[in-house]
Amino acid sequence: MHVSNIKLSNYRNYNYADIDFGKGINVIYGNNAQGKTNILESIYLFATGKSHRTNRDKELIRFGYDYANIKMSFLSKDECKTGEMVLSQNQKKRIKINEIPINRIGELMGFFNAVMFSPEDLNLIKEGPSLRRRFLDVCISQMRPAYFYNLQQYMKVLEQRNNLLKTISKKSSLQDTLSVWDEKLMEYGAKIILYRALFIKKIQEIAKSIHFNITQGAEQLDVQYLPNVEIGETNQLAEIKKLFEKILNANKRKEVDTGITLTGPHRDDVDFIVNNISVKNFGSQGQQRTAVLSLKMAEMEFMKEDLGEYPVLLLDDIMSELDHQRQEYILRSMENKQVMITCTDIDRFIMDRDISFFKIEKGTVLKGGH
Repeated sequence: MHVSNIKLSNYRNYNYADIDFGKGINVIYGNNAQGKTNILESIYLFATGKSHRTNRDKELIRFGYDYANIKMSFLSKDECKTGEMVLSQNQKKRIKINEIPINRIGELMGFFNAVMFSPEDLNLIKEGPSLRRRFLDVCISQMRPAYFYNLQQYMKVLEQRNNLLKTISKKSSLQDTLSVWDEKLMEYGAKIILYRALFIKKIQEIAKSIHFNITQGAEQLDVQYLPNVEIGETNQLAEIKKLFEKILNANKRKEVDTGITLTGPHRDDVDFIVNNISVKNFGSQGQQRTAVLSLKMAEMEFMKEDLGEYPVLLLDDIMSELDHQRQEYILRSMENKQVMITCTDIDRFIMDRDISFFKIEKGTVLKGGH
């Protein structure tokens, strides 16, 4: 899979840009705050429907303008495809896939696949569990669009159930209506738990091998799923739903008292164990960064294995955050895939390999600017 062209109109700090990318390594360089990350962000939108930096589409529109337009052409399994997004100050975003309008973000999932690796991802292990759940959601949704649908429905049910729990504390007669939302919560929640369990089981295998190679055999990485609903070794949906129901009933009194749903995958977490020690709690910063690198590289390899082709790899100023050994590992991993790299220093890329360079100055793209 590779992006052949992207066109930006009124996007972030770009008035207009029309960029033809190479099939291999594309180095997007320039000083800070020139608009390098904006290009990667615009590509990533077609993989997830959202920016990796903000949930507010209006922030993507150039200051002083009413709309922004992004058009992308890419090749997937030797088939040329196109996507278009129109972001508006006054309307919901409009999306077209191969010139055909779509009504839901869920229809975008799986259309284009990308793995984003940015400095913020280095906080994946040491920050709170919401970042780790987001990692799961983004990756699984690209490979299993049905997961995205179930996640959306679950979050809607969760919001309604929380509202009802808050109301019950004032009007106890409404408690009988809770069972309706319980059933929906278990229906969608059990599916999410199963998707996550199967995903982590597979990515754990790949990440362990990658981590072993990066550390030259010094460290063994284990990725552990910590579901809020303990499921043991089962991968049966009906059994997961029963276990969900059991803990949901046990927590009901407390949930009514607090007005919050305490049970379900919205409280899941993931742990990273290196040589039998949790790097989240006891690992060095170097160990944490290596584990995240292993995880991101495993995400890319998993997509290749599952979908039959590599996703586009987006590296947003990540090289300067890693030591020489880890930089070299990433450089060696770039064969046979399209990579977009943003950086300020291009010296490490001046080598005898096919690289496309794009210099960015104040929202203007200068191809081959090095």
